[in-house]
Amino acid sequence: MTDYVSTTPGLFPLPDWAKEDLSDLKGHQKGDLIGGDEDEEIAAAYEEARGEVIDRQREAGIDRIAEGQLRWDDMLAHPLAVHDAVETRGIVRYYDNNNFYREPVVSGDLDFSGDVASELEAASDRVEEGLQAVLPGPYSLADLATDEHYGDEAEFLAAIADFLAGEAEAFPDHETLFLLEPSLVESPPEDGEDERASEAIDEVASATDSEVVVQPYWGGLEEKVYAHLLDADVDAVGFDFVSDREDNVYNLQEYGAPGSISLGLADGQNTLVEEPETIRERVEWIDDQLPVSAFETVYLTTNTETFYLPYAKFEAKLEALGEAAELAEVKAA
Repeated sequence: MTDYVSTTPGLFPLPDWAKEDLSDLKGHQKGDLIGGDEDEEIAAAYEEARGEVIDRQREAGIDRIAEGQLRWDDMLAHPLAVHDAVETRGIVRYYDNNNFYREPVVSGDLDFSGDVASELEAASDRVEEGLQAVLPGPYSLADLATDEHYGDEAEFLAAIADFLAGEAEAFPDHETLFLLEPSLVESPPEDGEDERASEAIDEVASATDSEVVVQPYWGGLEEKVYAHLLDADVDAVGFDFVSDREDNVYNLQEYGAPGSISLGLADGQNTLVEEPETIRERVEWIDDQLPVSAFETVYLTTNTETFYLPYAKFEAKLEALGEAAELAEVKAA
């Protein structure tokens, strides 16, 4: 029987109190963003906020508990932005929205950092089971960065994949790893590059024994990109059904999917909160489109990160996802 699992792609909004406190503690300039060397008072504020978002997920019945990535001022670019071999320069737009991040310019070898692993270690102290890790996918992280060291796109992507694999190897025990790959949609790889992107994802996925979910969003993948992605040894691929139904259904019908699937069914950027019954009905609609739908696990999630949302709306989305997974389980039984 299919297991319906509620989760998120991480990157949560800060609780309102933490947003105010950290704004005062950190300052308001580009140079005041997280660099991996924050003082004890700032670290304590993030630790308290981390505990709060973990508790809220648990209270909402979320099955896979994310650390929240509350320190990620630079969104998916964070693991590079805090690396010693990376210089952060001007502010650039984060994909096609009104958020911005510091451009990470790689100027040296991307050796082990451990920043993300330390965050997950702190979360593991609070989560007895169902811990979920989150990383940018290697293709998206390379796409968001600038290379001034490796000098070759293929070599740079390979170095990014090796770096992320090293980070994943240092993670504490976790049940699921979400690799977030919006650039596969926003800046799709060309011929040859699509195969390299799949190989890079495969390298990161191979660094952990957990279930690995590759989550693209902001649309459906181009046909050839999707076909190559299926060559990676991952447990599930995600589909953003908020942004695009037609292309995602086509890819599923034409090429199938791994043994599990992740469905982005709640809008991570819109304050309108979906009813749990609506999310469940969307699961049923997708199921009706597929010739074979006996997936081992179906992850129910927002289509994107949720840091765009006011904190109260984020909490409401958690509750809707948690209840929707319970409704889907009852329906399946």
